[in-house]
Amino acid sequence: MSDEEVKANIEEVEGVEANSKVYELGYLLVPTIAADDVPVSYGNLKELVSSLGGENIADEMPKMISLAYSMTKVISNVRSKFNTAYFGWVKFTMDAQKVLELKKVLDLDIKIIRFLLLKTVKENTIAAKRFVRGETYKRPVKKENETATPINKEEIDKEIDALVAV
Repeated sequence: MSDEEVKANIEEVEGVEANSKVYELGYLLVPTIAADDVPVSYGNLKELVSSLGGENIADEMPKMISLAYSMTKVISNVRSKFNTAYFGWVKFTMDAQKVLELKKVLDLDIKIIRFLLLKTVKENTIAAKRFVRGETYKRPVKKENETATPINKEEIDKEIDALVAV
């Protein structure tokens, strides 16, 4: 999709609404970045967004993940394959026209394998993790050497009467 088509789609979607919209940028950084330098790349991306007039809403520091499939990127005329990458995201508000500039800069960044720029809502859209209180019931496992003892009804009745009499 060319830049003109992207621009036409943005103008068509937004219409008369205000130009400042909420966007989310998800990105994969090359795994060749040293672990100590990941915060620097993360800070540079946030700074890039703010330099184009964006206001940060939420973000997450990039973390190393395994990719579902190999991805390739041409860096300095060399095709590189990646099976892992640092994944991070930033949610921000920005003028619609500035988003095109952001896209152009991200396309040229050699540290980014891929990125996805989405229009979203300001509210938190991350699903909360559920947790179960207490332990779930587990059926007791019958051991091979264990034999069932016959039930003595008279003894059970005596125990019940003793409990009720109290």
